[in-house]
Amino acid sequence: MLSPRDSKGPPLPLWGVVPPGVVFTGGMAVHTHDDIDWADRLRSLRMAEALDAEPMRAAARRLLEGMPDGPTILDVGCGAGGMSVHFAEELASGGARILLVDATEHLLAEAHRAVSAAAGDKAIVETIHADVADDGLPKKLPPADLVWASRVVHHLPDQQAAINTFARLARPGGLVAISEGGLDFNCLPWDLGVGRPGLEERLLAARGEWFAEMRAGIPGSVAMPYGWNIALQRAGLDGVDSFGVLIHHPAPGPELLREFVVERVTWLAEVAGDRLSGDDHKTAAALVNPASPAFLGARQDLFLQGAKTVHCGRRP
Repeated sequence: MLSPRDSKGPPLPLWGVVPPGVVFTGGMAVHTHDDIDWADRLRSLRMAEALDAEPMRAAARRLLEGMPDGPTILDVGCGAGGMSVHFAEELASGGARILLVDATEHLLAEAHRAVSAAAGDKAIVETIHADVADDGLPKKLPPADLVWASRVVHHLPDQQAAINTFARLARPGGLVAISEGGLDFNCLPWDLGVGRPGLEERLLAARGEWFAEMRAGIPGSVAMPYGWNIALQRAGLDGVDSFGVLIHHPAPGPELLREFVVERVTWLAEVAGDRLSGDDHKTAAALVNPASPAFLGARQDLFLQGAKTVHCGRRP
């Protein structure tokens, strides 16, 4: 998203877009497995993607090293284009095939537009409308040289089963890479001059509790009490390794950074619910209110620092 995984950066129209991962049944859209309305998150996801574009482009370049000419790339749970824009930009020569897989038809159309524009004549870009939790995916997709899934797995009921499926999507010698975990993003000074210092730490702690409850509430949720490297090994992958991607925008940062921080604090306060004190909710409300003297969008000391982790292994 950020997974979701991880949707690609602004400026893109937001109205009428269906959330990533939505499953269509009889022409009607339903929520994702995690019951999150991703339509409300698209703006901040796209801003985050714009802010991490350069380091994630370098990660894409690293993943493509050693790929055969004209590789087949699967972006599983692609959202509105995801990493595939970077893959398309970094392809060394023509003849590649990029398949975008998601359960949301509207986002697949947007992803196709964005990735096709980036690919030019270097790749054929196709879309596959499917639920990424479907263990029958390997029968519906061609074997891939690279299978990519960004912040998708932790939103699925059985994370190990999903990784097992991703491993089966790779051709022998193919690379499976997932972006999961890392270091939480920090944006705010510890003392904001309003409310009790340390608000961001309390927001993140509340978000952690919310996430645990969300995962437990996913229908058919299966615990995975071990790390991502073990999950890749259990899927039968060889040479399992990980690397970090540092996202760092020092203060004061671009205007986009301030917009992103306002969106992020708004969302963190929403998911915190009653896990956060009433005083902290009042402080958060003041921070995201453009009419307030404490409005974050007027500050010059906001920053963005955190890290994503990419875990990868090869199918024997």
